Amino acid sequence: MTAIASNRANLDADEKTENLIKVMIVDDSVVVRGLVSRWVKEEPGMVAIGKCSNGQIAIQEAADLLPDVIILDIEMPVMNGIDALPKILEAVPGVKVIMASTLTQRNAEISLNALSLGAADYIPKPVNNSGVTTSVEFRTDLLAKIRAFGKNHKVQSVQLDKPILNKARLERIKSKSLETTQSSTAKPTVEATRIVDSGENFALRPFSSQVPKVLVIGSSTGGPPALLTIFKELGPSLKNIPVLVTQHMPSTFTTIFAEHLGKSALMDAHEGLDGEQISPGKIYVAPGGKHMMVEKKGAFPFIKITDGPEINFCKPAVDPLFQTVAECYGASALTLVLTGMGSDGSQGAVTVADKGGTVIAQDKETSVVWGMPGATAKAGACSSILPLNKIAPKLKELITGRV
Repeated sequence: MTAIASNRANLDADEKTENLIKVMIVDDSVVVRGLVSRWVKEEPGMVAIGKCSNGQIAIQEAADLLPDVIILDIEMPVMNGIDALPKILEAVPGVKVIMASTLTQRNAEISLNALSLGAADYIPKPVNNSGVTTSVEFRTDLLAKIRAFGKNHKVQSVQLDKPILNKARLERIKSKSLETTQSSTAKPTVEATRIVDSGENFALRPFSSQVPKVLVIGSSTGGPPALLTIFKELGPSLKNIPVLVTQHMPSTFTTIFAEHLGKSALMDAHEGLDGEQISPGKIYVAPGGKHMMVEKKGAFPFIKITDGPEINFCKPAVDPLFQTVAECYGASALTLVLTGMGSDGSQGAVTVADKGGTVIAQDKETSVVWGMPGATAKAGACSSILPLNKIAPKLKELITGRV
């Protein structure tokens, strides 16, 4: 029996697969294919429907089995992952492909290039089979990404001016917003009591009336494509403002990722260096495995890099960056929380809002995972909750003062 026929027989044998996340594993290592397949089968709500040893076979099987998520290795015989990717996407429109590659600079470059070709995300893979077998972090992250990309997001678009459902909570946030405004030099330019309906009701803070002096962004799962899209559209509008970015990403990837952001925005972009003075027209990316923060020395802000413990299970983490930016920039801080798992950034966003700054979160419908932006919205820190295609235009308005 051929591999395709075998996989089809296994799929047909389970009548319940229609309600499960269907996963295909493409890797030239039989150990990796077997191990990941077992992990998927043991996970509630998922089923492994195919295992392929190279990209050429994967194209054929993907068209036959119609998986929801494909784990695609980069380095394989016959046809590698990067060559197979566009053919797979053509064969199965809408399938979510997660690129898997070992932590080398070359593979980091290939993985990030794959995002521009339509890959949904990437995951760093341990360098050998024994590492894959023993890495709890790899298993946890992989299954979390499969679940994030595989589940169906049936969410209503963001709508404004819905009835107030929680007046007590709203009044508390309104009162706190007004107290903050009165204690800062910023003045609200929109209502402090608007409500967003996105499955739940959230009170919105006022935008700061100060023209931002810094743009700070936090993101995780699904973040790289979103960031590249935003920076490409912002481009020259960032020439008079520095940009600080914390993307949950390993150290091998952040150097390359900074270069990709720079090319998208046509700006100088690099990993932040400890003690580096922050200057307009530059993008600073938190280095993988370190926390990036901001500190003032005299009248000037500087980058501070620390090697402390994980925060929110992350390193780099968004919260310490947001919190220190709030302290240094106050009401002139403009922050953005993009798609990502967990709640990292939500506490720091509250600090920014309490200091009179502006916080924007990506909406649920366009987020791969509405963890980080959702937690920020639920914390009552946001001035706006926007779909991805409306974020860059809004940032332009705020940065140029044309609100």
